[in-house]
Amino acid sequence: MLAFALAALFAEWRGWPARRALVFGVVAGAFATLPDVDVAYALFAIDGMTVVRAADPDAFWSAANRVHRSITHSAVIAALAAPAFGLVTTRTADARRLWVSRAVGVLALAGLLGVAVAVSGTLGGIVMSAFVLGGVVLAAAVRRSTQLSARALAVAALIGLFTHPWGDLFTGEPPALLYPFSVPVFDGRLGLAADPTLHLLGAFAVELATIWFAVFVFAHLTGRSIGTLSDPSVTLGAAYGAAPLLLIPPTLDVSYHFVFSILAVGLGCAVFSWLRSASRPRFGLPRPTQRPDRSAALSFVTVGLAGITVALAGYTAVYLVL
Repeated sequence: MLAFALAALFAEWRGWPARRALVFGVVAGAFATLPDVDVAYALFAIDGMTVVRAADPDAFWSAANRVHRSITHSAVIAALAAPAFGLVTTRTADARRLWVSRAVGVLALAGLLGVAVAVSGTLGGIVMSAFVLGGVVLAAAVRRSTQLSARALAVAALIGLFTHPWGDLFTGEPPALLYPFSVPVFDGRLGLAADPTLHLLGAFAVELATIWFAVFVFAHLTGRSIGTLSDPSVTLGAAYGAAPLLLIPPTLDVSYHFVFSILAVGLGCAVFSWLRSASRPRFGLPRPTQRPDRSAALSFVTVGLAGITVALAGYTAVYLVL
Protein backbone atom coordinates (compact mmCIF):
# COMPACT_ATOMS: atom_id res chain seq x y z
CA MET A 1 0.00 0.00 0.00
CA LEU A 2 2.83 2.38 0.81
CA ALA A 3 4.50 1.59 -2.51
CA PHE A 4 1.25 2.23 -4.39
CA ALA A 5 0.67 5.58 -2.69
CA LEU A 6 4.22 6.87 -3.08
CA ALA A 7 4.55 5.70 -6.68
CA ALA A 8 1.20 7.17 -7.71
CA LEU A 9 2.02 10.52 -6.10
CA PHE A 10 5.45 10.49 -7.75
CA ALA A 11 3.86 9.86 -11.14
CA GLU A 12 1.37 12.68 -10.58
CA TRP A 13 4.23 14.99 -9.59
CA ARG A 14 5.91 14.07 -12.86
CA GLY A 15 2.80 15.27 -14.67
CA TRP A 16 1.42 11.90 -15.71
CA PRO A 17 -2.32 11.51 -16.35
CA ALA A 18 -4.26 10.15 -13.38
CA ARG A 19 -4.97 6.79 -15.00
CA ARG A 20 -1.32 6.19 -15.87
CA ALA A 21 -0.27 7.29 -12.38
CA LEU A 22 -2.66 4.73 -10.89
CA VAL A 23 -1.27 1.99 -13.13
CA PHE A 24 2.25 2.95 -12.10
CA GLY A 25 1.20 2.76 -8.46
CA VAL A 26 -0.42 -0.64 -8.90
CA VAL A 27 2.74 -1.99 -10.53
CA ALA A 28 4.85 -0.68 -7.65
CA GLY A 29 2.43 -2.28 -5.21
CA ALA A 30 2.71 -5.58 -7.05
CA PHE A 31 6.49 -5.52 -6.83
CA ALA A 32 6.21 -4.68 -3.13
CA THR A 33 4.78 -8.16 -2.57
CA LEU A 34 7.72 -9.87 -4.27
CA PRO A 35 10.16 -9.91 -1.30
CA ASP A 36 7.84 -12.21 0.65
CA VAL A 37 8.46 -14.93 -1.92
CA ASP A 38 11.20 -16.01 0.47
CA VAL A 39 8.65 -17.82 2.67
CA ALA A 40 8.04 -20.20 -0.24
CA TYR A 41 11.18 -21.98 0.87
CA ALA A 42 9.27 -23.40 3.83
CA LEU A 43 6.87 -25.14 1.46
CA PHE A 44 9.70 -27.27 0.13
CA ALA A 45 12.17 -27.91 2.87
CA ILE A 46 13.06 -27.86 6.52
CA ASP A 47 15.87 -30.39 6.70
CA GLY A 48 16.97 -32.65 3.90
CA MET A 49 14.53 -31.03 1.44
CA THR A 50 11.54 -32.70 3.10
CA VAL A 51 8.06 -31.38 2.50
CA VAL A 52 6.53 -29.36 5.30
CA ARG A 53 3.16 -30.56 6.47
CA ALA A 54 0.54 -27.91 5.93
CA ALA A 55 -1.17 -28.97 9.16
CA ASP A 56 1.85 -27.90 11.20
CA PRO A 57 2.03 -24.08 11.10
CA ASP A 58 4.80 -23.99 13.70
CA ALA A 59 7.02 -26.10 11.45
CA PHE A 60 6.17 -23.90 8.47
CA TRP A 61 7.08 -20.64 10.20
CA SER A 62 10.15 -22.18 11.80
CA ALA A 63 11.44 -22.99 8.33
CA ALA A 64 10.28 -19.72 6.81
CA ASN A 65 11.94 -17.59 9.48
CA ARG A 66 15.32 -19.06 8.57
CA VAL A 67 15.31 -16.96 5.41
CA HIS A 68 12.49 -14.45 5.86
CA ARG A 69 13.48 -10.76 5.84
CA SER A 70 17.00 -11.47 4.68
CA ILE A 71 17.99 -11.92 1.03
CA THR A 72 14.90 -10.50 -0.65
CA HIS A 73 14.49 -7.63 1.82
CA SER A 74 17.83 -6.02 1.02
CA ALA A 75 18.00 -2.48 -0.35
CA VAL A 76 21.20 -3.49 -2.14
CA ILE A 77 19.44 -6.36 -3.90
CA ALA A 78 16.52 -4.05 -4.74
CA ALA A 79 18.83 -1.48 -6.30
CA LEU A 80 20.32 -4.13 -8.59
CA ALA A 81 17.28 -6.28 -9.30
CA ALA A 82 14.85 -3.49 -10.24
CA PRO A 83 16.85 -2.21 -13.23
CA ALA A 84 17.53 -5.80 -14.27
CA PHE A 85 13.80 -6.56 -14.35
CA GLY A 86 13.36 -3.58 -16.65
CA LEU A 87 16.25 -4.58 -18.90
CA VAL A 88 15.09 -8.17 -19.46
CA THR A 89 11.73 -6.86 -20.68
CA THR A 90 13.17 -4.22 -23.02
CA ARG A 91 11.34 -3.74 -26.31
CA THR A 92 12.92 -1.86 -29.18
CA ALA A 93 13.14 -2.04 -32.96
CA ASP A 94 16.93 -1.91 -32.71
CA ALA A 95 17.89 -5.61 -32.58
CA ARG A 96 21.39 -4.93 -31.25
CA ARG A 97 20.14 -2.71 -28.44
CA LEU A 98 17.44 -5.24 -27.62
CA TRP A 99 19.83 -8.13 -27.16
CA VAL A 100 22.41 -6.04 -25.31
CA SER A 101 19.80 -4.77 -22.85
CA ARG A 102 18.37 -8.20 -22.23
CA ALA A 103 21.81 -9.76 -21.92
CA VAL A 104 22.84 -7.18 -19.33
CA GLY A 105 19.63 -7.82 -17.40
CA VAL A 106 20.09 -11.59 -17.45
CA LEU A 107 23.73 -11.27 -16.38
CA ALA A 108 22.76 -8.96 -13.52
CA LEU A 109 20.12 -11.40 -12.25
CA ALA A 110 22.51 -14.32 -12.67
CA GLY A 111 25.06 -12.34 -10.68
CA LEU A 112 22.57 -11.87 -7.85
CA LEU A 113 21.93 -15.60 -7.86
CA GLY A 114 25.66 -16.30 -7.73
CA VAL A 115 26.15 -13.90 -4.83
CA ALA A 116 23.28 -15.49 -2.90
CA VAL A 117 24.78 -18.96 -3.36
CA ALA A 118 28.25 -17.74 -2.38
CA VAL A 119 27.03 -15.98 0.76
CA SER A 120 24.13 -18.16 1.89
CA GLY A 121 24.75 -21.48 0.16
CA THR A 122 22.06 -23.65 -1.40
CA LEU A 123 19.37 -22.06 0.74
CA GLY A 124 20.29 -18.63 -0.58
CA GLY A 125 20.21 -19.96 -4.12
CA ILE A 126 16.71 -21.37 -3.68
CA VAL A 127 15.37 -18.11 -2.27
CA MET A 128 17.07 -15.92 -4.85
CA SER A 129 15.90 -18.18 -7.67
CA ALA A 130 12.30 -17.77 -6.53
CA PHE A 131 12.80 -14.01 -6.23
CA VAL A 132 14.36 -13.65 -9.68
CA LEU A 133 11.82 -15.91 -11.37
CA GLY A 134 8.91 -14.13 -9.70
CA GLY A 135 10.29 -10.73 -10.66
CA VAL A 136 10.83 -11.67 -14.30
CA VAL A 137 7.33 -13.16 -14.60
CA LEU A 138 5.80 -10.08 -12.97
CA ALA A 139 7.81 -7.72 -15.17
CA ALA A 140 6.81 -9.60 -18.32
CA ALA A 141 3.14 -9.49 -17.29
CA VAL A 142 3.36 -5.75 -16.67
CA ARG A 143 4.99 -5.07 -20.01
CA ARG A 144 2.40 -7.19 -21.77
CA SER A 145 -0.64 -5.63 -20.09
CA THR A 146 0.36 -1.96 -19.67
CA GLN A 147 1.94 0.85 -21.66
CA LEU A 148 4.73 1.38 -19.14
CA SER A 149 8.22 1.53 -20.60
CA ALA A 150 11.04 -0.67 -19.34
CA ARG A 151 12.49 2.35 -17.54
CA ALA A 152 9.18 3.16 -15.82
CA LEU A 153 8.80 -0.50 -14.86
CA ALA A 154 12.27 -0.46 -13.30
CA VAL A 155 11.43 2.64 -11.25
CA ALA A 156 8.14 1.11 -10.10
CA ALA A 157 9.95 -2.09 -9.16
CA LEU A 158 12.54 -0.11 -7.21
CA ILE A 159 9.86 1.74 -5.25
CA GLY A 160 8.03 -1.48 -4.49
CA LEU A 161 11.09 -3.48 -3.46
CA PHE A 162 12.58 -0.66 -1.41
CA THR A 163 9.44 0.22 0.56
CA HIS A 164 8.51 -3.34 1.51
CA PRO A 165 10.98 -4.02 4.37
CA TRP A 166 10.12 -1.01 6.52
CA GLY A 167 6.85 -2.36 7.85
CA ASP A 168 8.71 -5.38 9.20
CA LEU A 169 10.58 -3.16 11.65
CA PHE A 170 7.56 -3.16 13.97
CA THR A 171 6.36 -6.73 13.62
CA GLY A 172 9.36 -9.02 13.34
CA GLU A 173 13.09 -9.31 13.16
CA PRO A 174 14.71 -6.35 11.41
CA PRO A 175 15.36 -6.99 7.71
CA ALA A 176 18.90 -7.42 6.39
CA LEU A 177 18.81 -4.13 4.50
CA LEU A 178 22.43 -4.32 3.32
CA TYR A 179 22.63 -8.02 2.38
CA PRO A 180 25.01 -9.51 1.19
CA PHE A 181 27.09 -7.27 3.46
CA SER A 182 27.06 -8.24 7.13
CA VAL A 183 26.33 -4.71 8.31
CA PRO A 184 23.25 -4.51 10.56
CA VAL A 185 21.25 -1.31 10.16
CA PHE A 186 18.91 -2.02 13.08
CA ASP A 187 19.85 -4.04 16.15
CA GLY A 188 16.32 -5.26 16.75
CA ARG A 189 12.62 -4.62 16.36
CA LEU A 190 11.51 -1.02 16.82
CA GLY A 191 9.41 -0.91 19.96
CA LEU A 192 6.37 1.34 20.07
CA ALA A 193 5.56 0.57 23.72
CA ALA A 194 6.93 -1.52 26.56
CA ASP A 195 3.58 -3.26 26.93
CA PRO A 196 3.43 -6.02 24.25
CA THR A 197 -0.28 -5.46 23.63
CA LEU A 198 0.14 -1.71 23.19
CA HIS A 199 3.03 -2.41 20.83
CA LEU A 200 0.78 -4.63 18.73
CA LEU A 201 -1.97 -2.00 18.72
CA GLY A 202 0.57 0.61 17.64
CA ALA A 203 1.92 -1.59 14.85
CA PHE A 204 -1.64 -2.29 13.70
CA ALA A 205 -2.33 1.46 13.73
CA VAL A 206 0.73 2.07 11.55
CA GLU A 207 -0.47 -0.51 9.02
CA LEU A 208 -3.97 0.97 9.12
CA ALA A 209 -2.62 4.48 8.55
CA THR A 210 -0.67 3.22 5.54
CA ILE A 211 -3.84 1.78 4.03
CA TRP A 212 -5.67 5.06 4.68
CA PHE A 213 -2.82 6.87 2.92
CA ALA A 214 -3.26 4.66 -0.14
CA VAL A 215 -7.04 5.17 -0.12
CA PHE A 216 -6.65 8.96 0.08
CA VAL A 217 -4.21 8.90 -2.84
CA PHE A 218 -6.59 6.77 -4.90
CA ALA A 219 -9.50 9.09 -4.09
CA HIS A 220 -7.39 12.13 -4.97
CA LEU A 221 -6.36 10.76 -8.35
CA THR A 222 -9.89 9.67 -9.23
CA GLY A 223 -11.45 12.99 -8.21
CA ARG A 224 -13.42 11.65 -5.27
CA SER A 225 -13.79 12.97 -1.74
CA ILE A 226 -13.46 10.60 1.21
CA GLY A 227 -15.73 12.86 3.26
CA THR A 228 -18.68 12.27 0.94
CA LEU A 229 -18.32 8.50 1.40
CA SER A 230 -18.76 8.52 5.19
CA ASP A 231 -21.65 6.63 6.76
CA PRO A 232 -23.10 6.39 10.30
CA SER A 233 -22.57 2.63 10.15
CA VAL A 234 -18.95 3.13 11.21
CA THR A 235 -20.14 3.88 14.74
CA LEU A 236 -20.92 0.17 15.09
CA GLY A 237 -17.18 -0.31 15.43
CA ALA A 238 -17.33 1.33 18.86
CA ALA A 239 -18.89 -1.87 20.20
CA TYR A 240 -15.50 -3.50 19.79
CA GLY A 241 -14.43 -1.51 22.82
CA ALA A 242 -15.85 -4.37 24.88
CA ALA A 243 -13.36 -6.81 23.35
CA PRO A 244 -10.65 -6.30 26.02
CA LEU A 245 -13.14 -7.66 28.54
CA LEU A 246 -13.67 -10.82 26.50
CA LEU A 247 -10.47 -11.57 24.59
CA ILE A 248 -7.00 -12.52 25.73
CA PRO A 249 -4.76 -9.45 25.29
CA PRO A 250 -3.11 -9.88 21.88
CA THR A 251 0.62 -9.72 21.28
CA LEU A 252 2.80 -10.23 18.23
CA ASP A 253 3.12 -13.89 19.20
CA VAL A 254 -0.64 -14.45 19.57
CA SER A 255 -2.66 -11.96 17.55
CA TYR A 256 -4.91 -13.98 15.26
CA HIS A 257 -8.00 -13.59 17.42
CA PHE A 258 -7.57 -9.81 17.52
CA VAL A 259 -6.78 -9.33 13.84
CA PHE A 260 -9.56 -11.55 12.52
CA SER A 261 -12.17 -10.17 14.89
CA ILE A 262 -11.42 -6.50 14.25
CA LEU A 263 -11.37 -7.10 10.49
CA ALA A 264 -14.74 -8.80 10.84
CA VAL A 265 -16.05 -5.68 12.58
CA GLY A 266 -14.89 -3.51 9.69
CA LEU A 267 -16.45 -5.88 7.17
CA GLY A 268 -19.68 -5.84 9.15
CA CYS A 269 -19.78 -2.04 9.10
CA ALA A 270 -19.20 -1.99 5.34
CA VAL A 271 -21.86 -4.63 4.65
CA PHE A 272 -24.40 -2.90 6.91
CA SER A 273 -23.74 0.40 5.14
CA TRP A 274 -24.20 -1.27 1.76
CA LEU A 275 -27.47 -2.86 2.88
CA ARG A 276 -28.76 0.49 4.14
CA SER A 277 -27.87 2.10 0.85
CA ALA A 278 -29.48 -0.68 -1.18
CA SER A 279 -32.71 -0.47 0.82
CA ARG A 280 -33.21 3.26 0.38
CA PRO A 281 -36.30 4.12 -1.70
CA ARG A 282 -35.60 5.02 -5.29
CA PHE A 283 -37.74 7.51 -7.17
CA GLY A 284 -37.69 6.53 -10.82
CA LEU A 285 -35.85 3.74 -12.58
CA PRO A 286 -32.32 4.22 -13.88
CA ARG A 287 -31.87 4.26 -17.59
CA PRO A 288 -30.57 0.98 -19.08
CA THR A 289 -27.45 2.75 -20.32
CA GLN A 290 -26.65 4.28 -16.93
CA ARG A 291 -23.37 3.06 -15.51
CA PRO A 292 -23.18 1.81 -11.93
CA ASP A 293 -21.80 4.21 -9.36
CA ARG A 294 -18.04 3.77 -9.48
CA SER A 295 -17.79 5.18 -5.97
CA ALA A 296 -19.65 2.21 -4.49
CA ALA A 297 -16.54 0.05 -4.15
CA LEU A 298 -14.50 2.92 -2.71
CA SER A 299 -17.33 3.68 -0.29
CA PHE A 300 -17.41 0.03 0.83
CA VAL A 301 -13.66 0.07 1.49
CA THR A 302 -13.76 3.47 3.20
CA VAL A 303 -16.60 2.55 5.54
CA GLY A 304 -14.87 -0.72 6.39
CA LEU A 305 -11.61 1.07 7.19
CA ALA A 306 -13.44 3.68 9.23
CA GLY A 307 -15.19 0.93 11.17
CA ILE A 308 -11.84 -0.72 11.91
CA THR A 309 -10.39 2.63 12.97
CA VAL A 310 -13.26 3.28 15.39
CA ALA A 311 -12.96 -0.28 16.70
CA LEU A 312 -9.21 0.12 17.25
CA ALA A 313 -9.70 3.42 19.07
CA GLY A 314 -12.40 1.89 21.29
CA TYR A 315 -10.32 -1.19 22.06
CA THR A 316 -7.24 0.90 22.90
CA ALA A 317 -9.18 3.28 25.15
CA VAL A 318 -10.76 0.47 27.16
CA TYR A 319 -7.47 -1.45 27.37
CA LEU A 320 -5.70 1.61 28.78
CA VAL A 321 -8.40 2.04 31.42
CA LEU A 322 -8.27 -1.59 32.57
